[in-house]
Amino acid sequence: MPTVLMVAEKPLLAKTIAQILSNGRMQTRKGFNQACSIHEFDGFLCGRPVHFKMTSTCGHVMTLNFPKQYNNWDRVDPAVLFNAPVVKEEANPKLRMVKFLASEARAISYLVLWLDCDKEGENICFEVIAAVRLEMPHFVDANIYRAHFSSLAPSDIKAAMANLIRPNYWQSLSVDARQELDLRIGCAFTRFQTRFFHEKYGDLDSNLLSFGPCQTPTLGFCVARYDDIQGFQPEQYWTITLEAAKQNGVTVKASWSRERMFDRSVFNMIVARLKRAKEAVVLSVSKEMKVRRKPVALNTVEMLRVASAGLGMGPQAAMTAAEHLYTQGYISYPRTETTRYPSNFDFRSILTGLRRLPEFQAHIDNMTETGIHPPSGGSDAGDHPPITPMGLNSEYPTGSNEMFFQLSSDCKYCSEEIIIQADREQFCLSRVTPVDPGFTKILSWKQISSTADLPDLKQGEKLRITAVIADEKMTSPPDYLTEAELITLMEQHGIGTDASIPVHINNICQRNYVSVTGSARHLVPTKLGVLLAHGYKKIDEELVEPTMRASVEQELNLIAKGEADFASVMKHVLRIFNLKFFYFVLNINLMDTLFEDSYTTLAEAGKPFTRCGRCKRYMKLISSGRNRVHCAFCRETYLLPWGPSLTIRPFGENLCPIDGFGLIRCVEGQKKRGCTVCPNCYAQPPFEDMQVNSTCSQCTHPTCPYSMISQGILPCRPCAQASRIRLARKPLMVLDVDSGPKWRMCCNYCPHSVPIFQGALTVVVTDKVCSNCSAKVVSVVYPADKSPFSSEETTHAGCLNCDPKFVELTTSIPKEKKRADVLPQNISTDYGVSSGDNFIGSRRGRGRGRFGQRSYRGRGRGQRSAVITRDANTSNFVPNYVNSHARPGGFSRRRGGRRAAVS
Repeated sequence: MPTVLMVAEKPLLAKTIAQILSNGRMQTRKGFNQACSIHEFDGFLCGRPVHFKMTSTCGHVMTLNFPKQYNNWDRVDPAVLFNAPVVKEEANPKLRMVKFLASEARAISYLVLWLDCDKEGENICFEVIAAVRLEMPHFVDANIYRAHFSSLAPSDIKAAMANLIRPNYWQSLSVDARQELDLRIGCAFTRFQTRFFHEKYGDLDSNLLSFGPCQTPTLGFCVARYDDIQGFQPEQYWTITLEAAKQNGVTVKASWSRERMFDRSVFNMIVARLKRAKEAVVLSVSKEMKVRRKPVALNTVEMLRVASAGLGMGPQAAMTAAEHLYTQGYISYPRTETTRYPSNFDFRSILTGLRRLPEFQAHIDNMTETGIHPPSGGSDAGDHPPITPMGLNSEYPTGSNEMFFQLSSDCKYCSEEIIIQADREQFCLSRVTPVDPGFTKILSWKQISSTADLPDLKQGEKLRITAVIADEKMTSPPDYLTEAELITLMEQHGIGTDASIPVHINNICQRNYVSVTGSARHLVPTKLGVLLAHGYKKIDEELVEPTMRASVEQELNLIAKGEADFASVMKHVLRIFNLKFFYFVLNINLMDTLFEDSYTTLAEAGKPFTRCGRCKRYMKLISSGRNRVHCAFCRETYLLPWGPSLTIRPFGENLCPIDGFGLIRCVEGQKKRGCTVCPNCYAQPPFEDMQVNSTCSQCTHPTCPYSMISQGILPCRPCAQASRIRLARKPLMVLDVDSGPKWRMCCNYCPHSVPIFQGALTVVVTDKVCSNCSAKVVSVVYPADKSPFSSEETTHAGCLNCDPKFVELTTSIPKEKKRADVLPQNISTDYGVSSGDNFIGSRRGRGRGRFGQRSYRGRGRGQRSAVITRDANTSNFVPNYVNSHARPGGFSRRRGGRRAAVS
């Protein structure tokens, strides 16, 4: 019986689809990567009996990056990145997704792809194909199928299974193009401007000054509104309210039809003339039935606007919630541009399902009585139907409410208006009365409220003027952009896609370019955001204007339609941005003049901290952003380890015996685990066998009292047990010389640490070596009243592994969680926030490189992973497996294993 592998985008989606297709009769097992499960059942494919295996990815399988030699920010000119090779690496090596998919694809006959039905989903389809094609005995395109579905309703899933199509190569290629353009352009500009300004200013309020082809125009919208507010000049204007009385004494107040007047002399003349008038006359009395049309059906952009304006949810949070609801089966696919339902859409079945929730019964019953009114407006983008509730979820009723108002009638109301004339000036009274609330009964924030009753006036009736009230007012500036308004601007100008708009808005918030304030969620630019946007405008307005990105999006859409050549588009766009980058570099001083007025230079910032080994003067500690010390006399900056809970202090008057720089102690907050650092050695290792960003515990100086040679005690057991680690030197447990009286020894490679000799006065690592195990002999001195030895002995020397007295002491210490199967977690030497908890021996993490003064290394991988390199001759990605073993300062690669492939 042929075997069919089916792959969804998320584990929960795979389970739901498998349950529907198997009618609940399936067997489930856990995948070896522990992240995905495999659901197996028998069924039919194109009328043939087959055995199905349903599993999933966890989003993108691969990610685009530069090879490791391009991740050193000091050695690589950012301009090179426009033409540098790119590689596709596993998005999350810990998941071992490529190997997992390949193992499940062995001996399969067919592949059915159930990835999300958008461009990103098509791209993941081809990432899955690349992972499994070598394992399929007879790989041909005819055996690859694509399921197109818009919801997890059983009817939709079964219909998709019955109407399988082929994956769309052109849409996938357009995603590759967008990823590569954003990588090259973003990294080049980001690296240059981050290095330039961080090397000059000490109090920048952002670790990374990022640039993005979509992110920067998004910031530009916010700053443009900020400029309108700052440049606003209040202006005086005047209004008139007329009070008049009927013969029976009833008084009416009418508003001036001109609304406002800015010329004071003309206004005074009009007021004087009105005050001389004795009576007014009713010119007209009108009554008209009006209709407020209900909004079109809900697409992604409208959903984001409604979530921000109506629910106070940011776009990123709203998108996350929508994806969660979709995977739970509560709503249809949340990424769609369509705002019109198909003519044959089955509304009644959806309403029948929702009626089981008590809070919706009244709405549905009323709709059944008055009739269902499908929305007539909107547009069909040809992707997915509008976002529709598909299941019961009383905790998140917004999607259901949207469906109800879309099927409700339009709002009808009566508008009454009375026009009164006094001495050639007209005044009006108006009243609005709801007749049929329609959809506003559900969208209460759009309801029309009844206004005060109007007096019974007839056309031609004369009124006695009782007062002419003149008011002086001032015009007010516009408010800051709201998230909903920004989303509208981005959609209108073609900045980003329905899926990426939340990401771009979230990025400018995380980079500290704008802040979200108030319940209306206004976006207020920060000082840094304003300076960047103004700087781009001074150098090249197109960098921050939306027109450039909109034209790029049009080119990418042509690739997705198969109407443009990938290589030609890439060459054209990169050439334009390459020229703009060179012009930006040549004129960066124009932006720098703005920064000079707002930020403090390194020479003026910080406080005296530790001695420079060259000029013997004190260097200053710059703790804003990335930790670093700066010597104003030598004009040199030295990076230090970084971490969210890291404390940095001078290590007394101790100097490095190699270069004379003052030593620095770095202590992690909660665990109180510390290391000693020489700023110069940390950036420029003095020995060939040392890596960049090495601490004193990794230094190989033979006589330095803080080096691994002097303070190393014995090999680290967890590192030795981690079989995949390949290092030039074995990781050692090194005495933390500043940890007394709560002494501990720490691995100079991984986060492992062990408390030893608690309460001892001194602990010294001697030059002697144990003849049995080659560990260093340790000498310890206890105070007389705290000695743990059985006799009155307070001093003892021996091997921690072999000496009976020391063995008895160390076996009583509670064992900490060993991390033999985990490579070091960073408190990083990179410019970025790390997720780990260790700064000793911290090295490269995952993702792009970060800026630094001397060696700001990119962040690599620490596991065996698939790497796909682009062939310069064909522009295709050529895959292979690489064994990447993290080591201090970088990683080594050893080829081997099974090759992977992409089409």
